[in-house]
Amino acid sequence: MTYKTMQEEFWAGPFGSDYSTRNVGPTLLAGNVALFARILSRTRNVTSIIEFGANIGLNLRALRTLLPSVALSAVELNGAAVKELEKLPDITVYEKSLLGFHAGSACDLTLSKGVLIHIDPEQLEAAYETLYRHSRRYICIAEYYNPTPVEVPYRGHSNRMFKRDFAGELLSRYSDVRLIDYGFVYRNDPTFPLDDLTWFLLEKGQ
Repeated sequence: MTYKTMQEEFWAGPFGSDYSTRNVGPTLLAGNVALFARILSRTRNVTSIIEFGANIGLNLRALRTLLPSVALSAVELNGAAVKELEKLPDITVYEKSLLGFHAGSACDLTLSKGVLIHIDPEQLEAAYETLYRHSRRYICIAEYYNPTPVEVPYRGHSNRMFKRDFAGELLSRYSDVRLIDYGFVYRNDPTFPLDDLTWFLLEKGQ
């Protein structure tokens, strides 16, 4: 696979594989179920979901728990993570980058969770276009929020993590997209701890 950015190469390599082994376990899965239960409660008739940057599929497993008959697709560029995704039943897996990805059809909901923060800022418009184009109705973004763009050192690396108002930028870019709901999950939540993420549920015009 050829990559457009250094960030893609970084996550496709050993660091991305190590990330997959660090971020596992029933506590994380339970937190994801609680998070997506809240998000999906604001949707109607979601029968298909595609996640960009699916890693080993913990988000997809939570979504399948909540929507047992939903059709799931995963886009992931790290080969080791893809092997784990392929072990999960009834999931269409694409070993590709989010950037430049194009499928033949759209899904009811597109998902990015902890992925846009690792995209080269110069490629964000392409990432937004992928999320928008592959959504039939809903777009869910769960990322680190900051009102203005800022780079954050990440485990001793520079140019690997960025915070900004991703949802706000997408809303500004597409006039037919509206905000339905948003919220925050906290790493010190006493029952369902997750990383400090701000999530946004958006809807395309019908």
